[in-house]
Amino acid sequence: MKSLLLFTILAALAVAILCYESHESMESYEINPFLNRRNANSFMSPQQRWRAKAQERIREQTKPAHEISREACDDFKLCERYAMVYGYNAAYNRYFRQRRGGK
Repeated sequence: MKSLLLFTILAALAVAILCYESHESMESYEINPFLNRRNANSFMSPQQRWRAKAQERIREQTKPAHEISREACDDFKLCERYAMVYGYNAAYNRYFRQRRGGK
C-alpha cells in the first residue's frame, strides 16, 4: 500500500513537471505575431530596395575567379566528386583548364 501511494505521488509530480508551461512558450499564442501584407515591406524604403538590387547585380558581375570556377565545377558531377576528395582548385584544373602540350 505504501509503495502504491509513493508511486502515485511520484507519477503526479512527474505529470506536473512535464506539463508545466513557461512564459517563453506563450510567445506563439500572441494575438498577431506576423505583419499583415500591407505592412510587410514597410520597414525597407523603395530607395533601399533599389540600392540592394543594384549591389546584387554588381556582385554577380564581379565574382572572384575562384567562385566562378567553383560554380562551373558544381554543375559537372564528375568534377564535383573529384573536388570532394582533392579540392575545387584541383578539380577545376583537371576538368576545365586547357592542357599544355598534348591533348
